[in-house]
Amino acid sequence: MKCPQCAFEDTKVLESRLSHEGRSVRRRRSCVQCNHRFTTYEKEEEFSFQIIKKDGRVEPYLRAKATMSLQIACSKRPISMVQIEEMLDRLERAIQELGERTVPSQKLGDMIMEKLHEMDKVAYVRFASVYKDFKDPDEFLAELKGLS
Repeated sequence: MKCPQCAFEDTKVLESRLSHEGRSVRRRRSCVQCNHRFTTYEKEEEFSFQIIKKDGRVEPYLRAKATMSLQIACSKRPISMVQIEEMLDRLERAIQELGERTVPSQKLGDMIMEKLHEMDKVAYVRFASVYKDFKDPDEFLAELKGLS
């Protein structure tokens, strides 16, 4: 680590502490040359990916957008915010394990639908009604019949 005072490249760690729920490390350092003391932080690199929309546009994945969609689908259902967050954590981990930096929106939507189908059929139907963009009531009824 380079000293911010004299730019010397050798420093020693005086103290290390975990912070932010164990997701980062705070270190007190001292420069070997000028004895300047300073603090550094190390944190886990956040995984980010992009969504390829149906029309070909590419935009960053926004967890808040996915959370809001799920909250709407799950409103007045026995699904807590904690369960929604855990579901998104699992989905994001699965995408990270695939190693892909761009994911088609259809793939993400299908993954969400699969998890909702396991959790709550009503929330699944609510999400499907927006996600699948049904053109007429018969398509919607076919989806409902597939649940039984």
